[in-house]
Amino acid sequence: MTKFINCFRKFRFFRKESDEPSKQWLRVVMNDSVDQLIASMSTKEISVFEVSGSRLKGAGFKSYKVGEYPEFDICSDTLDEQFDLIIAEQVFEHLLYPHRAAKNIYKMLKPGGCFIVSTPFLVRYHPQPNDRTRWTETGLRYFLEDCGFPLGGIQTGSWGNRSCVIGNLFFWVSYKKLLHSLKNDPYYPVVVWGVARRDQ
Repeated sequence: MTKFINCFRKFRFFRKESDEPSKQWLRVVMNDSVDQLIASMSTKEISVFEVSGSRLKGAGFKSYKVGEYPEFDICSDTLDEQFDLIIAEQVFEHLLYPHRAAKNIYKMLKPGGCFIVSTPFLVRYHPQPNDRTRWTETGLRYFLEDCGFPLGGIQTGSWGNRSCVIGNLFFWVSYKKLLHSLKNDPYYPVVVWGVARRDQ
């Protein structure tokens, strides 16, 4: 086992680690899926709140706000306004109280509003500052229902393959089209995402 780990550590020098999360191999399919969903909305007419991230800042929304941890803690804080869309990309696995956070998001959504959440599944432990929870598609679906979202208004997706799991064991790999497969193997979900709609 030690030889196996040392081999991967040496291999790191031949593989470029990604400094920019949106360029990581494990996020390509997930980001495309989320972007296609958002593109299907009337972006110029919706108000958006993004939790601890700003990847979608320039997407042309009617209004756009960000709540960054620790100034804004979604586990205990809410804003005195409601939004058409709330996004939490790669946040919920770090939360100490994810149920509280999802219930706070539900409160901040307008009737009929959408919540987009994405989390890793088969990735290494990465405390920033915590690393607490993993969900499968089924687990995420019922977690969101338990937090108030109607089960019929929840859709989930996942993506991954064995090569991506292995390639990202020790560092986040930058996606290279000629090197990295985007073929999905449902037995190796690297990332999981969901869209949940609040009742009208």
